[in-house]
Parts: sequence; C-alpha cells; structure tokens
Amino acid sequence: MPFTSYHLGPGLMIGLLFINIIDFPTFLIASIIVDMEPFVVLIFSLNYPLHGFFHSFLGGTIVALLLTVVMSKMRKYISSLMSFFKLKQEVSFKRILVASLMGIYIHILLDSPIYTDIQPFFPLDINPFYRNTSFPGLLETMICVWCFMGALIIYIIRIFQYKCIIQKLDSKSCCR
Repeated sequence: MPFTSYHLGPGLMIGLLFINIIDFPTFLIASIIVDMEPFVVLIFSLNYPLHGFFHSFLGGTIVALLLTVVMSKMRKYISSLMSFFKLKQEVSFKRILVASLMGIYIHILLDSPIYTDIQPFFPLDINPFYRNTSFPGLLETMICVWCFMGALIIYIIRIFQYKCIIQKLDSKSCCR
C-alpha cells in the first residue's frame, strides 16, 4: 500500500490495545514510515522496486532502530499532545524500541501478501506471504479499515472511562 493511510487503522487499534506496553506515537509513526520508500521511488522516478530493502525485516529493523533514537529524543515534546487526547503514558526507551519494531514488522506483514516486489527475508529472494488473488490487497485493506473502526470504538470507551474516573475524583457518581 504505497504511502496510504490504511496502515494507521492497525496502528491505532494495536497501539490503543497495548498502550500500557508500547509507546503509542512511536507505534503510529512506525506503522507508516516504511511507506516513505515507495513515495521516494515514485517522486524521483527511481529505477528501484517500490517495496525494496526497507520493506524487508532487515531493512525495517534498521528503520526501527533509527526511529527509536529519534523518538527517544523527541518523545518529551509529544507528551502534551498525548495528554490533550487523554492518552498519557509512561515513556521509556524499551517501550519506544518495542513500538518501533512492532509497527514496522506489522506493516511489512500487511504488505507482503499483496506485492510481488517485497522480499521480507532479504537477502533471500523469496516472499512466502505473497498471495496471487483476483482482488489483491482486498483482505488487507478490509483488515485495516476494520481496525480503524475498532480503534474508534476503543478510543471512545477510553474517553468515557476517563471522564468517569475524573468525576469520581471530584466525588460525583458516574456510570450508573
């Protein structure tokens, strides 16, 4: 899925489900950053596969490590935005690293069944996940859309629970 927003669906849903384990903003960025590769290939008309080295687990790991370093330095600036969306969380290097790796690997796994140019196990010239179907990408696109809808539901529930906690702290009853 070259530079589409579809990967944000799983990014949002998995990020919200595991918000106590992984760094949410890092996971969101990791779920889409690999698509900078096809974007650059198309913009500069490069003679290079749309889904090249960085759509492999080896290339993705390099991107994840770089993203981890960048997010470790920048994460404190994102905390106020997280608080605004009621998604405040503890920040640690380990959470950022896990989020980077998970987000990028999930992206590669979602793209691998669709595109013939992906070699997830580079340098091996194989893609055991590729499926030659009549509607390439339909299943993956639907999964991404369903995840986005699931993420909205999870977020609404989180906001409702947050409001109940705040009201309980104010000694008011809620959620009856």
